[in-house]
Amino acid sequence: MAVSQIRAVLSASAREVWDVVTSLENYQWRSDLSRIEVLNEKQFVEYTKEGFSTTFTITVWEPYKRWEFDMENSNMSGHWSGTFSEKDGQTEIVFTEDVTANKLIMKPFVKSFLKKQQNKYIADLKNALGCR
Repeated sequence: MAVSQIRAVLSASAREVWDVVTSLENYQWRSDLSRIEVLNEKQFVEYTKEGFSTTFTITVWEPYKRWEFDMENSNMSGHWSGTFSEKDGQTEIVFTEDVTANKLIMKPFVKSFLKKQQNKYIADLKNALGCR
């Protein structure tokens, strides 16, 4: 099991950040995705540009405060949680991933992979929001 957490303070309201992060229709700001397929109100599948799919099942939905889901693909399974806290027109986000590699050979690389993905996600999010 690997746990990775990233924090960022964004120059946008919690509503603005939430709307970008949780939109399953407007994902084009994500540099790593080719598409998202919505299965139902609780499940969706993200496809990377290489065609690799991950299924997500939403477990917590508290608008502008907290979003959580379980995730699974052929390489890993785990849980993601995100919190959104607004203060003085800025929003602090804290995203935590708790992942278990399904393949023994991947276990040593999971944490560094998560960190790389989280950093890319935050950079894309800042760009989408027009933040520095």
